Amino acid sequence: MSAQKLQPRGVLGAIGGMVGFSALAGLLVTVMVTPALAVTGMTANNTIGIFESLPDFIAIGDQPQKNEIYTYSKVDKETGMPVKPVRIASVFNQNREEIKWEQVGDNLKHATLSGEDRRFYEHGGVDVTGVIRAAVKNAAAGGVEGGASTLTMQLVKNIYIQQALEEPTEELRKAGIKKAQEASFERKLKEMKLAIGLEKRYTKDEILLAYLNIAGFGGTTYGIQAAAQRYYNVSAADVTVAQAASLMAIVQEPGARSLDTPDHYAANQVRRDSIIKTMYTEKYITAAERDEALATPVDKTTVILTNPKNGCVAANKYARQFCDYVVKSVKDFEALGSSEVERKAKWAIGGYKVYTTLNMDLQKVAVETVQQYAPNNETRMELGASSTTIQVGTGRILTMAQNKDFDDTSAAKKNIRATALNFNTDDAYGGSRGFQVGSTYKVFTLINWLQQGLGLKEVVNANPRTVNQAEFADSCGGPWSGPWKFRNDSGETGTRTVMSATAGSVNGAFVTMALQLDQCNTKKAAESLGVHTAILKDNPKTKFVENVLETNPSSILGTNDIAPMTMAAAYAGIANNGTYCAPIAVDFFINSDGEKVAGQARDCRPGIDPEVAAATQFALAGAMNAYGANPHDGIPIIGKTGTTNESKQTYIIGATTKVSTIVWVGNIKGTYPMRSYPSGGTLRHTIGRIIMGAANNIYGGGEFPEPPARLMTGTGIPLPNFIGASSGSTKTAIEGLGLTYAAGGEMDSALPKGQVARTSPGAGTVMARGQSVKVWRSNGALVKLPDAVTGNPSFNDGRDILVNAGFTNVAETCAVITDPQLENKVVSSSPSPGAAWSKAKQVKLGVGHLVCP
Repeated sequence: MSAQKLQPRGVLGAIGGMVGFSALAGLLVTVMVTPALAVTGMTANNTIGIFESLPDFIAIGDQPQKNEIYTYSKVDKETGMPVKPVRIASVFNQNREEIKWEQVGDNLKHATLSGEDRRFYEHGGVDVTGVIRAAVKNAAAGGVEGGASTLTMQLVKNIYIQQALEEPTEELRKAGIKKAQEASFERKLKEMKLAIGLEKRYTKDEILLAYLNIAGFGGTTYGIQAAAQRYYNVSAADVTVAQAASLMAIVQEPGARSLDTPDHYAANQVRRDSIIKTMYTEKYITAAERDEALATPVDKTTVILTNPKNGCVAANKYARQFCDYVVKSVKDFEALGSSEVERKAKWAIGGYKVYTTLNMDLQKVAVETVQQYAPNNETRMELGASSTTIQVGTGRILTMAQNKDFDDTSAAKKNIRATALNFNTDDAYGGSRGFQVGSTYKVFTLINWLQQGLGLKEVVNANPRTVNQAEFADSCGGPWSGPWKFRNDSGETGTRTVMSATAGSVNGAFVTMALQLDQCNTKKAAESLGVHTAILKDNPKTKFVENVLETNPSSILGTNDIAPMTMAAAYAGIANNGTYCAPIAVDFFINSDGEKVAGQARDCRPGIDPEVAAATQFALAGAMNAYGANPHDGIPIIGKTGTTNESKQTYIIGATTKVSTIVWVGNIKGTYPMRSYPSGGTLRHTIGRIIMGAANNIYGGGEFPEPPARLMTGTGIPLPNFIGASSGSTKTAIEGLGLTYAAGGEMDSALPKGQVARTSPGAGTVMARGQSVKVWRSNGALVKLPDAVTGNPSFNDGRDILVNAGFTNVAETCAVITDPQLENKVVSSSPSPGAAWSKAKQVKLGVGHLVCP
């Protein structure tokens, strides 16, 4: 727009400058409100006093704009950090893009002045001519009907409306908007005073631009740039005369003139044509331009309605749940303010480009894999599946995938494929209440075990059984009571080392371990790695509502309801040599001024001792080695499975030195056994192997440290060799070692009757304290078998040797030979000579033949 066209063209502007804004405004107000003075009995001096007492400052400020959320598709393999951003979503309460003066075309500036305030560049915020005209109208009406609103005064009103729209509740928003629009003497006075204040502090161009950026254009469309894109699919710099006039026709009555519906086209065209004619009168356009604009219809041939893609439901299809997680995490973004209220307010103002942690390449693999193997249209059960990958050492969320599509509209209720729930996260971030995590939780009993100086090679009782819950120590819960009967998933019995019990996930072994520990310390071990329940619960100890873990005995086997992402982060802490990093979703922001703002700070803290972490890694590496989810691609990996009662929920968690990935497959709700679903018991492994393999290909991984020797043997007791000792002395020795003696009865043995013939476990086994050693005594029934082979006697002679020693049950068998001289000679015996053998049992002598029949 030329400078000449926007300069004051009359004397009123000069008068305003000489007399002073307040004095001029006082005079104008007196004229404006004369009818009100007559009705109320108020004097003009009183009115001026009221005017002088009103506030005279209001800031234009930043207007709410859309926020844009970005992920990335490439990473630097050395640093693991993103290098190629990808926009996945625009999120806004108001569809607005604030633009600069030079981005607004002259046609729009001219249409605004022609439609809203022809004398804008002549007055000082209050238009004398307009006030006088309004005064005549008010006098006829006997009250303050309105009128005389300059563009600056409209800006004031819009600022108040905008402030109302940012209120936290619908009730406050409606009340604020009503107050900003009420037809009252007080509001008109306030608008005038504040308009004068604006004119003192801002240039005319700044005020005009602010008005164009703040004005509402129907629905959620705010600001001229969004309006131009919404209704004509062009930028504000490129609109035609007809388009500019149509857009500015909306602002006075968006509910009747917006171009959202053909029902408004006729009303819009009437107002549009009036603005076009004024643009010609004001010499902004030529007669030819006027005629061309008036000849342009307002109809479906000229309106190009473009729907804004707002919200996470319209985000990139691979990242909608993650987008929703980011939006729900705004209250946590400390970079946006010191309080939740301030953070939400700044987010509402918007204009942020949010650069998140999500790796779009890996995310696509995760989503496609989960949805392929856990179809979201399954009708036999409410089948759910999800996967999250966390970067070790940073907590950065690299993937967040699930089988159900994200949809937070009412349509989701009728769509079996969709949900607004985020299965990966806590209730506060996606509405999920979490799931029982099964044996993945056993790792915290293992950590507690190691923290007490106990070892992986120690042998414990692994039998399924019924235990008295009162025997469990729990310094932060309980006391517990009553019998608890549990079983082993695969029917295991006997004893196990802690190492093999971890690999086999044997319930009995972990119950035995827990009986030697304080359940409270198991909970603390979990909490040190960020573990908490997915929902808030009343904590009777602290009297607060918290994400508190249960410590009842069955929690050993994973009965707490926990979000999958929480467990992935915990295992990332184990893989990070015990240092836990809380999950974060945002690397940094770019604000509306183009400035880089810090994202979520890395919240990393010591969780467990590095040596304890190394021993835990060693045990989990042994477990992961046998799982179908292991990619076996040369990258060292640790992990653990989890299956809840009746296989309602199934898990696999795998972690390298670079990333930790969890896969959950199970019931969203209900109790359908996954093992009754086709391949239901192995789906987690199939999904996990693909995602973990893709993650390893991108991020790689290194070796885990060697476990310390002290945590291999722990405080375990190497069992001495008691064979040949008396049963009495053996019992005394075993109990003296802190173990339990269990009598196994008599057994056949060549040892003298009453001596120890066998122990279980055997000599050299590292026994955990309190564990049972079963001892069998010799019945003296066995003797050494005589040698009937040396010298290669005939069968009859060999048999005589045995019979003379008391072995009367002797049989002949054929033994193939290659030496003809051994034909019909004894060449072998079963058992071998010297073996301890019962005289009542059969002995077989092998007689040589070149060919056996």
